[in-house]
Amino acid sequence: MSSKLLNTFFHYTLNSELFHRAELVLGHETLERFSNLRVIIFGLGGVGSWCVESLVRTGFRYITLVDYDTITASNCNRQLPATSKTIGKLKTEVLKERFEEINPDVQISIRSEVYSPANAESFQLSDYDVIIDCIDSMQSKMDLIRRATKTDAFFISSMGAALKIDPLQIRVDEFWDVQYDLFARRIRKNIRKGELPSKQFPCVYSTEQTLEGSEVQEINGESKRINGSTAHITAIFGFTIAGEIVKHFSNTPQ
Repeated sequence: MSSKLLNTFFHYTLNSELFHRAELVLGHETLERFSNLRVIIFGLGGVGSWCVESLVRTGFRYITLVDYDTITASNCNRQLPATSKTIGKLKTEVLKERFEEINPDVQISIRSEVYSPANAESFQLSDYDVIIDCIDSMQSKMDLIRRATKTDAFFISSMGAALKIDPLQIRVDEFWDVQYDLFARRIRKNIRKGELPSKQFPCVYSTEQTLEGSEVQEINGESKRINGSTAHITAIFGFTIAGEIVKHFSNTPQ
């Protein structure tokens, strides 16, 4: 057998086995649908990184990763790409390499920059089937909500995952129905001052009352509040987002 045919054979074997267990529960047609969806995710921290990991392992192939940040030691307690060996590297580049190792057929595009109202048009949100919001900045988050809800894409947003420890209080509700989440409350208060979202959209959040565990640090000459967080909460937020996407497109007819 020639080397070309041998590579083709191993490539076919890998692909046929890679998602076999997902196919058993979801079906071949659903996995085919997943493999053709175009996904963009904003924010690759403790929530976003685990969300994309789950999507890649469930057969999603066309994914754009948006995050400007490099990995720091403080990320290691909750973020998928953060290890002692990746400190200082861009999150987008580390995750792209990881996902290509999981599935060589994955098509990962990266935008190592901050999403903001100033550059929002360049992301061409109408090109995507799925838009995922894991942004921490309130102003950028509100802008993304306004723009994403004008598209036909399935849009889902993460609310506050910091200062929580109880996984049993994580919920999914429509944006206006989210309760006990201070971040969501602030977003709703401020978004009412301008353009409202154009359609309803689901949010992942926790009903757990916010715990103590914050401090103020001086970063680049500015005071910034740092909130404590745990891996099991941020990861479950991310996996829950992935689960909502899987459910939505599993039930969507061709």
